[in-house]
Amino acid sequence: MLISSRGQAEWNASQNNPPKTGRGRLSTVLLTVSVAMLAIALVDPAPALDAAASQTPERTAPLPMFKDPRAALRAGLESYHSGDAGASVEALRYAADGGETLAQWKLGRMYADGDGVTRDDAKAYDYFSRLVEHFDADEPEPNERPLAANAFVAVGVYLRNGVSTAKIAPDTGRAFELFRYAATYFGDADAQYNLGRMYLDGDGVRKDVRQGMSWLELAARKGHPQAQAVLGRTMFNGEAGATPQKSRGLMYLTLARDSAVTTPSGQWIVDLHTQALKTANEDERKAAVAMVEAYLRERNN
Repeated sequence: MLISSRGQAEWNASQNNPPKTGRGRLSTVLLTVSVAMLAIALVDPAPALDAAASQTPERTAPLPMFKDPRAALRAGLESYHSGDAGASVEALRYAADGGETLAQWKLGRMYADGDGVTRDDAKAYDYFSRLVEHFDADEPEPNERPLAANAFVAVGVYLRNGVSTAKIAPDTGRAFELFRYAATYFGDADAQYNLGRMYLDGDGVRKDVRQGMSWLELAARKGHPQAQAVLGRTMFNGEAGATPQKSRGLMYLTLARDSAVTTPSGQWIVDLHTQALKTANEDERKAAVAMVEAYLRERNN
């Protein structure tokens, strides 16, 4: 999940840096998550993490002098939005080393996506990890919560899969903790989707279909296309021991298809919907249409 209206959000965040309030460590917070929340309660994200690498070289000119890390952050964002990624990296690195969280997040995303720089998963992982460590100790301000959640999910994805070329070893247990924290504390849909997938697959955690579907549905209700697709497929086919719910499953597949049909990476979702539509009978298709209409009315009210 990325921050919407990214340019404005970045600029607003760079203008205000109030004092932070301390809080407990990640492990302490996780222990307070109630069983009830888990029961009622996920780029797979991070398509951004799989983006093609850019071949734009980074600058090697001497680093300009900045008044302070905040001034470097502003200069970096201005350079980035003006199209000068080389100058942007220099300024953002200065700001990141000075503790500016927005600069750390921005550099993480740029290196993960190959955005104006050569893609470098090791550097992306390093910057995202700095944010995870920072927000494990300090409460994020409201304008920092989306980037904090995004960093937790990004590190979780790296650890779930591992990246041998970046010397990142798989650690599904730690990935599960990060997803669970971002899913519960930040209510992040990407984290909820990934958490649901791990429960369904028994990946890094004991397999629990009920928990997996609960987390997927939370993300699906927020309009997360991948969560809608996986939840819909699981319901429609009765996968992983779930009771088949063909009409409801087709409803979620339809919602996912409508979101994914315009994106090349969403072809798998379109294919899932097409397959389900072919095998559903007329009554199931009619019921699914009614459910979609009711869902959209509820969402728009």
